Order: sequence, then structure tokens, then C-alpha cells
Amino acid sequence: MEKIVKVGIIGCGGIANHKHMPALSKLGNVRMVAFCDIIEERAIAAKEEYGTEDAKVYVDYRDLISDPEIEVVHVCTPNREHADITIDSLYAGKHVMCEKPMAKTAADARRMCEAVKATGKKLTIGYQHRHKGASVFAKNYIDAGRLGEAYYANCLAIRRRGTPNWGVFLNEEEQGGGPLIDIATHSLDLTLYLMDNYEPEMVVGQTHKKLEHPEAGNIWGDNGVSTTPLEEAACAFIRMKNGATIMLETSWALNTDAEFQEGSCRICGSRAGLSIKRNELKINSVEFDRRIDNTVNTEAGGVAFYDGDNPTPAEIEAARWIQAVIDDTEPVVLPQQAMVVSEILEAIYESAKTGKAVYF
Repeated sequence: MEKIVKVGIIGCGGIANHKHMPALSKLGNVRMVAFCDIIEERAIAAKEEYGTEDAKVYVDYRDLISDPEIEVVHVCTPNREHADITIDSLYAGKHVMCEKPMAKTAADARRMCEAVKATGKKLTIGYQHRHKGASVFAKNYIDAGRLGEAYYANCLAIRRRGTPNWGVFLNEEEQGGGPLIDIATHSLDLTLYLMDNYEPEMVVGQTHKKLEHPEAGNIWGDNGVSTTPLEEAACAFIRMKNGATIMLETSWALNTDAEFQEGSCRICGSRAGLSIKRNELKINSVEFDRRIDNTVNTEAGGVAFYDGDNPTPAEIEAARWIQAVIDDTEPVVLPQQAMVVSEILEAIYESAKTGKAVYF
């Protein structure tokens, strides 16, 4: 018989409702049996839509993780809470999927990795852009040696006017930063993953808050956008120990004509190059002294009478994660990898604050 994994959800806000719970509900081997939120009504609503008939509701996550029947916990809280809830859950014997970024600070991310080693439980981070079709093909392409040595990259997460103004997105204490920690974290994770390079040597970064009217044209309206202390945009130069370089650009709001949503990157290798924008993958090379540019079909269909059923990256992420728990294998996103992402992001903020390069 197929093993059924019992899951508890901690934090029943936007990311849980729009990503985690819908994705888990598609899996036949998952039952969501507990829901926790400091606003009890949200946990009750989550139970009614996604839970089993006898699912429990909590307002204190420590009560949820004390349930011995729960094997997996999804942490979907503001960034500031990621580390403590994850660590407590690991020591309570749970495997944990923590929403991105891994933690508000690099020190917290390191504590989370230490807890994994101490408990032997699994921890993964919600970087769903690794699971979209373009990323999966690009990873296979690079790992097969088709790109050669990946030594030059652009890491892109650029919105023209898209500052989130709900929940705690504009709360520096809860979130730890603006677009750099919110959306650039996705693109940086994908870039490092594709390059298979987690050894940064030096970072120089700068944050910007310059727009005269940042609320103008914002796709979600004003609602505090004009008064937030968080950066509107950021950029950085990252040099890896092997000499590879990464240029990072990100923004919630910027006077630009080019938008690259989170999970976008460009990687240049000694044999070929590739770029990912949303789920569009383009490969460039030179063959027989001619420049070649190819767009890869990353959809499941391809024949006239059958279009296929393309699961979302979040659904693939959830399925791979639960299967790793069942099979006792490593998850796709390793905590040590996500920790390096947090360390680099923190170094960019530090460099912007001090005006100096940060060395690892």
C-alpha cells in the first residue's frame, strides 16, 4: 500500500494558500491533518478547505509539533520566524519544508543547518523555480557538459512597479529586507544551482531607494509603498572562489523597460550559453562558424491531439519533497545550498551599508 504522509501547516497566510496547500492537495499520498496560525480564523479556514475531517487547529506551533502522528511540517510564516520554528520542528522529530528565504539572517540559516545535523531529519527550502521545465532542462544540459565551464552569469529579478503591500512585506523587522531578500533570493538560488557553485569569495553590493513616486503605477496600489524603509532596487557583483562572476540585479520598483520576474538568469559557458526568463529557455552557441540561437520547448505537449497536463513548479516541488521523505533520499534543495544564498544576500546588504567589499 502507498505510504500516507501526514503534514502540518504552520502559517496559513498568502504563501500557504496560494502555493503550499493547493500543491499538497494534489498529492494522493498526503493528508493535511493540522493547521496553525496566530489568527485562528485563518487556520480554521485552511482546515475547512484542505484538511482531513478530523484535522486539528492551533494558534501555537509548539502544540502542533508535539503531535507524534505528524511526520512533515511546512513553515509558511514571515521570514523572522523561519529559523526558530524550523529548528523546534526538527528537534520535535519532523521533516521540514520551509518557505524561502531560508532565514532572515545568515546566522539563523547556519543554526538551521546545525539542527539538521544534530537531528538527522530532512530540511528543504521552497525554491520552486528549480522545478519549472526550463530549469530542469537547463540543469540537465549543463550537467551533461554542453555549456562547458560556467563562468559568467546574470542573476535577474526585476519588476518595474510591483511592490507587494499586503501582509508583512513592508515590515523590515519581520522580513529583513525588500526585493533582494524577497525575489532575488529565487534567482540567486537558481543561478548557483545551475552553475553548481556554492563557494563565494567576495561581494560588492548597493541598494537603492530613489524613486520620487514609488506608489505610482504599482500593480497592487499604494497602501504604504511610499513610506516603506526598504530598498526599491539592489545590484551586486559576486566573485566566486574559482573566478566565476555573477552580476545580480533586482527591484520591486524601477524606471526600466525590461522586466525579469524572479527565477530569471543568464549563464555563459566556455562552449555555449543559456538564459531563462519565466519558463522560456533559450540556448546560444556557435556551430560551423555560425551563431545559433534555439528556444527550447519545455511544455509537456507537442502532438496535435494531446496537449498534456503540465503541473506547476509548486506541485512538482511538493511531489519531489514528499517522495524524498518516503524514500529517505536527499531533497532537491539542500539546506547547505540555501544557507549560502542567505550568506550572499546578507553580504550584499552589508556591503551596501558600509560601502566596502565583503569577503567570505
